[in-house]
Amino acid sequence: MLVIPAIDLKDGQCVRLRQGLMEDSTVFSDDPVATAEKWVKAGARRLHLVDLNGAFDGQPVNGEVVKAIAQQFPNLPIQIGGGIRSMDTIEAYLAVGVNYLIIGTQAVKQPEFVSLACREFEGHIIVGLDAKEGLVATDGWAEVSDLRATELAKRFEQDGVSSIVYTDIARDGMMQGVNVEATVSMAHASSIPIIASGGITNQDDIIALRAVASQGICGAITGRAIYEGTLSVQEAQAYCDNFQTE
Repeated sequence: MLVIPAIDLKDGQCVRLRQGLMEDSTVFSDDPVATAEKWVKAGARRLHLVDLNGAFDGQPVNGEVVKAIAQQFPNLPIQIGGGIRSMDTIEAYLAVGVNYLIIGTQAVKQPEFVSLACREFEGHIIVGLDAKEGLVATDGWAEVSDLRATELAKRFEQDGVSSIVYTDIARDGMMQGVNVEATVSMAHASSIPIIASGGITNQDDIIALRAVASQGICGAITGRAIYEGTLSVQEAQAYCDNFQTE
């Protein structure tokens, strides 16, 4: 299981939000490339980038920062979400060295876009499902749909999606612990590997997720915890690498 540091970009800075609220953000760095380097040196084997402005605008806003990070670490897999709603955007990100594109809002509003993207860019597409009480939220979490996240996951099973990033909005940025039960339910809903997101607070959350990883959980995204120092990327990844079932 991969421990994946998150770098959330807002106005060119590295920030963290609470429950996706743009007005409730904390700036952790004004140098996202240096932040990326910090996590790479700590042993991260993948980075999770989010263009927060892009998520609300519906198109990339922090693209130059993403490009700078990708070019600084050409051998490091990078996944990016936020404002990816066209084939041109996907192509542009792949061209600068990003490996995985996370389709969120568009996956809910136009599921056929995911099918097309998977055919056009095989192996590079991730679906981002952000849920509040099990229901999918879109447009930077500003809108909550009446679609259940587990049902939507099944919809993409035959498309060739490489993984699903599942975020429990209620836990995101709140340092209240990961929702293991909901994450496992998502993993059971389809054969697509799940990357857990939202609420990871300390090593106990990593231990809890790693214990059920064999049920279909391939990674865990962590943000506020690693910035505030309640979780060590190095220790968390080492634990996952050395984990043995009792």
